Amino acid sequence: MPSSMLAKGQNVVLPDDVSSLDVLITWADADLDLDASALLLGADDRVRGDADFVFYNQTESADASVRYLGKSTTEEGQQERLSIDLAAIPDDVTKVVIAGSSGERALGECGKLALQVQDGTGAVLGEFLTADATSERAFVFGEIYRRSGAWKLRAVGQGWASGLAGLAQDYGVDVDDADSADVAEEVVVAQVMAGHTQVTDADGADVEVGLVKVERPKRGVRTKKPVPKKVAVPELTLAGGEGWTPARLFSISGVGTGEEQEKRATSSLLATMQAVRPFARAICARAGAPAGPFEGYLEVPFVKGEGKVIPDGVFRVARAGHTWTALLEVKTGSGKLHKEQLENYLDVAKRLKYEVVLSISNDIPASVGEVPVQVNRQKLTKVALRHISWSEVIHEARMTLAHGAITDPLQGWILSELIRYLTHPKSGATEFVDMGRHWVAVRDSVSAGTLRAGDAKATSVATAWLALSRHLAMRFTAALGVVVKHQLPRKLANDPESRNQYVVERLATSGLLEATLRIPDTAGDLVVEADLRTNKVQSRSRVVAPTEGTPLRRVTWLLRQLKDAPADLLVEAVFTDASQVSCEKLSTVRDDAKSLIVGRQGDITSFTLTSVVPMGSRRSGSAAGFIASVTEGVDKFYASVLQPLKPWVPAAPELIAQSDSLTSDVSDSA
Repeated sequence: MPSSMLAKGQNVVLPDDVSSLDVLITWADADLDLDASALLLGADDRVRGDADFVFYNQTESADASVRYLGKSTTEEGQQERLSIDLAAIPDDVTKVVIAGSSGERALGECGKLALQVQDGTGAVLGEFLTADATSERAFVFGEIYRRSGAWKLRAVGQGWASGLAGLAQDYGVDVDDADSADVAEEVVVAQVMAGHTQVTDADGADVEVGLVKVERPKRGVRTKKPVPKKVAVPELTLAGGEGWTPARLFSISGVGTGEEQEKRATSSLLATMQAVRPFARAICARAGAPAGPFEGYLEVPFVKGEGKVIPDGVFRVARAGHTWTALLEVKTGSGKLHKEQLENYLDVAKRLKYEVVLSISNDIPASVGEVPVQVNRQKLTKVALRHISWSEVIHEARMTLAHGAITDPLQGWILSELIRYLTHPKSGATEFVDMGRHWVAVRDSVSAGTLRAGDAKATSVATAWLALSRHLAMRFTAALGVVVKHQLPRKLANDPESRNQYVVERLATSGLLEATLRIPDTAGDLVVEADLRTNKVQSRSRVVAPTEGTPLRRVTWLLRQLKDAPADLLVEAVFTDASQVSCEKLSTVRDDAKSLIVGRQGDITSFTLTSVVPMGSRRSGSAAGFIASVTEGVDKFYASVLQPLKPWVPAAPELIAQSDSLTSDVSDSA
C-alpha cells in the first residue's frame, strides 16, 4: 500500500491482512524531549482502568496488545515508538489514542511533529504532519479505531496545556500527584530518622513502619518521569609505563576467517546486550521488541523440511507471560545477505510463531526501515523482516553510553569495550567500506562522458552513495551528540526507486554526487559534493551575511571567525544583485579584505565557503579510497571551518533616553 499523508480529521482504512503496527512519533529538534503514550478506550471514550494507559512508567497494557518501545535517535531525527497488535486488542476496546507529551517545553516551540504508522514490513500506512501545537505540553496525534469490523487510522491534532497528567485524567486515568507523594514519603522518612515510635504521614494518619523500608500505598498512575544518570567509565591508573597494554574484554587477537569474524562479532554483541540492559533495549526497540529481560543465543539449529537451518543468533525478550523471538542473520566485512537464506528463516519463524527475522551487516540502506535484500512479500504476512547496520549498532552503543540510563560503572566499561572491539578493523563490523563492484566502471564512464541514466550499474552506485551519505550523518550524530540528518526532498524520502533515479540522472548529466547534512546550531548546512569529472571532493556551506554594516565590515566579520581555517579555502561573496559574485582564496582575503568587494556594487547577502580535496580512486579499503577522501574531507571542513562559525545576530536595539525638557513638558501638560 502506498504512503498516505493525512490531513487533520482525515482517516484511512488499514488493510485487512495487517495485524501488527509500528507507531512512530518523530521530530527534528534535538533539544526536545518528547514522549509517546497510548490509551485504550472503551465505547464511552474512557479507559477501562489505569492499566489501559501505556507510557514510559507503564510500558505495556495488561493484555500486551499495546507496548511502549521508547526513544531512539537516528540520522532522520528523534523518534518515540509504540507497537500495537490489533489481533490482541480486547473486543471491548474500540479505540487506541496515540499521544505525545513534553514535560519541559511547549510543543509549539518545536516546529513540525509527525505521526507515522507502519505495518510489519516497514511500509507506511498513514502519516500526519502537524505544526498546530502552541502552548500545549501534550498532543493527541491520532487514533486507531474500529468501524464496521475494520480498523481505521484518523489524524486528530488536539492539544492539552495541562500536559500528560491532564490528558490522562481527561480519559479517566487515576493520576497520582507525584509532588504530594514525594512530600509524604519525605515526612515519613524524616520522622523515622528522628526516632519517633509512632509515625504519621503528611495528613496526620498513622503509618506502620517496617524495619528496613517505608512504602506508601499506590494511589494511581505516576506520571513523573525518571531522570537518567550518566555513568563514568572506570579508568586504569596503575600502569607502570607506556608499554603497559590494558587487557581487553573482546580481543581481536587471532581473528581469522570471515566465519570466525561473524561468530565473534555476534557473540560479543549478544553478551554485551545481556550485561547492559539499556543497550539491549535500544537494539531490540529497532527490531520491534517489547521492553523486558533479554537473552541471546548463538547458532541455534532449527528443522526445515528434511534439513536444518542455523541462524547466527536468536534474540529473546520475556514480557507479560509471552516470549518475543527474533532469528538473527549476521554478516561482517564484505559479506552480503542472501534472499534464500533470509526466506528460510522467515519460514521457520512463521512455523514457530516467532515475530521477527533480523539481519545485521555492513549494508546501510539509504533510509531508515529499508532492508538491503528484497524477499517474497508473501512471507512477511506473519513475520517482520528488519535490518540494522553495524554502523547503527555502534551508533546506539555510543549514544547509550553517553546519554543512556547506565548507572553501573561496570556496565559502562563493558559497553565501551564493545565499541572498541567493533570499531577495530579486524572485527569486520566496519561502518562503511565499499562503493560496490560497479564503482570503477561508472566512474570511468562519467570521465569519458558515456554514462547514461538508464545504465543499471549507475543505480548500484547511487544506492551506495545514499548509504555513504547516511553513514556520514550517523558518524556526526555519534561524535557530536546531536541528531545530524541527511536532508532529502520529502517526496524522495520514502520512495527508494525515485530517490535512486534522482541521483542517477544527476550523475549522468553533471557527473556529480551530492549530499546535504543538517547539523543543529551550525551557521549553515554542510554540503558534500563528489565531482567524478574533475576527481575532486568539495565540502561547502552557505552562511548568511550580517544585514547591517558596510561590505568591508561584513567581510571582516567572517574573517574573524576563520582564523584557523585552511589558507586554500574558497570564499565566495554573493551581493544584493545575484549576478554580482566574487570568489577568492582565504589567503588572498586575509592579505586584502577588499579583494572580495572591489568592482562590486551593493551589499553582501551571503558567503559560500568551499574546501576542495582530491578524490580517492579506489572503491574501498585504503586511505587512497573514495570513501576515505569523502569522510576525511567533511571531517576537516567541519572541524576547521563550520564548527567555529556562529550565525550573525543583530545587536539589541539601543534605548534612547528621553531628554529632561521633554519629560518636563509632558509633566506640565498632565
